[in-house]
Amino acid sequence: MIDADHEARAVLARGTAEVEEVYRRFGEGLRGADGELDRAALGRLVFDDPDSLHALESIVHPAVRPRILAAIEGAENGAAEAVIIEAIKLVEGGLADVCDEVWLVTCATDEQLQRLIGRGSDRADAIARIQAQGDITERLRPAASRVIDTSGAAEATRRRVLDAYEAALAPQ
Repeated sequence: MIDADHEARAVLARGTAEVEEVYRRFGEGLRGADGELDRAALGRLVFDDPDSLHALESIVHPAVRPRILAAIEGAENGAAEAVIIEAIKLVEGGLADVCDEVWLVTCATDEQLQRLIGRGSDRADAIARIQAQGDITERLRPAASRVIDTSGAAEATRRRVLDAYEAALAPQ
């Protein structure tokens, strides 16, 4: 599996040209005492301001895309059964074009909020992140070959995903 968020973290690691550009654009105050990017502070800046979010994406996305394409090539060369890309900006970033299928994963907004809080986001930051996505479900639905609702129990979601995966791999 290729995780675009993981790749974005690597792109913004200490010492990269991209993280230095983030400091130039958004301020040295984002550089932590350990030299690492203060991601929480950056999130507070960009998720409240669409222009700042766009500016951040213009720094990060051009560096993430080639990393993802290289990972796809590596998986294909390794004869992977399937290559899965987890990316919130798959469609907007043009990566949907290299995919056989695009899965749109949804859940109820209140559940999404609780999940973000459960992963350590404070309530205000979680709300800002959700609002920054806008009506992502309706915007991306036309590009989706499958829509998977992840609301509810984790085991039921796991079963829905496995069923969809098996169907995707089944001979046509």
